[in-house]
Amino acid sequence: MPTKLSNEEIQTQLDKLNALVVDDVKWEQDGDAIKKTFKFKSFIRAFGWMSQIAIWAEKLKHHPEWFNVYNRVEVRLTTHDVDGLSELDFVLAEKMEKFK
Repeated sequence: MPTKLSNEEIQTQLDKLNALVVDDVKWEQDGDAIKKTFKFKSFIRAFGWMSQIAIWAEKLKHHPEWFNVYNRVEVRLTTHDVDGLSELDFVLAEKMEKFK
């Protein structure tokens, strides 16, 4: 079972994650979650990316909260089992950045 990260660990992980960002949109903390909005060239690219990430989510047994409209995907990651952020959130966010 994952463990809840401390505020210091969250900031360290967030800094590390944002160093991977290639667009101008950074991940930000939102209470007990991290969030980011991804934009793509088209709906099919957004949907294809979501399909790739869904495979990783299954492998990690950790699933995102996300919302898609046309070329935009709003992502929110949290670990409900620990009522906050865990390493799983940052691992999945890193996969999202790598496959963007």
